[in-house]
Amino acid sequence: MPPTFNEFNQDVLIGEGRIALLFEYDGADFHGWQMQKTGVRSVQGELQKAVAKVADHEVDLVCAGRTDAGVHASSQIVHFHASVKRSFRSWVMGINTALPFDIGVRWVGQVHDDFHARFSAVSRRYRYVIFNHPVRPGILRNQVAWTFRPLDADRMHRAAQALVGEHDFTSFRAAGCQSKTPNRNVHFVSVSRHRDFVVIDIQANAFLHHMVRNIAGALMAVGNGKQPESWIHEILKERDRRRADITAPPQGLYLVNVTYPEGSGIPEEAPGPEFMQPWFTPDQQALVRGPVFRKAKD
Repeated sequence: MPPTFNEFNQDVLIGEGRIALLFEYDGADFHGWQMQKTGVRSVQGELQKAVAKVADHEVDLVCAGRTDAGVHASSQIVHFHASVKRSFRSWVMGINTALPFDIGVRWVGQVHDDFHARFSAVSRRYRYVIFNHPVRPGILRNQVAWTFRPLDADRMHRAAQALVGEHDFTSFRAAGCQSKTPNRNVHFVSVSRHRDFVVIDIQANAFLHHMVRNIAGALMAVGNGKQPESWIHEILKERDRRRADITAPPQGLYLVNVTYPEGSGIPEEAPGPEFMQPWFTPDQQALVRGPVFRKAKD
């Protein structure tokens, strides 16, 4: 949620220590989060320049979760160290003034020196949005994935429940994934239809490279009838990427929430993106904290 007028008018100074930012971005014209070689646009590169301008010194931004080229975020978190103090209004308005229009900072706050945007996080939540219609989208071409084949969202939802819990997700990791372990704990996953849109909503302690897009691609194969519902469970257990070699496009993917322990100072807000929030009930929008400890049964 955007900052309140009270936050903009508060006199408390923020800085001379560790600071966290909450921001959003349209990933369509970026080559992902991570800083790239000169001339290649990245979210980190643009944001780092803008923050440094307001801080009046160089900064090193650490994010909660790196996103790939074309992937969006409605609620991304970074931390950095500042040697100066500024008001809430000065940080937010100053950074946004220096940013391109496809990135927007919504909140800034002081956090403990041991807070870490990546390692302090207990979960990440993504939503994958599919426009399911015979005709491809024009206006939303960079904000949603598209398939003309009819999808059965209920069938996809049932199949997806095989992913819940702690598993080896080798079948859903990218070939170049650098994670030391393929094990992840999926807290929940749901698939729902909202008129012509199908949304995959998934949360885990962390995700492997391309994991959500690979899951989305596999679920779409179930939803259009090419594969049976049991296929998701089968390929998960085989731990073989070649069995599920379907990667959904990046346009439909949004990082919508990062959860931290209570008392971290990071504001809690309903998962986005904002345009789809009216589609979900309060229960569906509720934040889920902590892992699921159910072990996989091989």
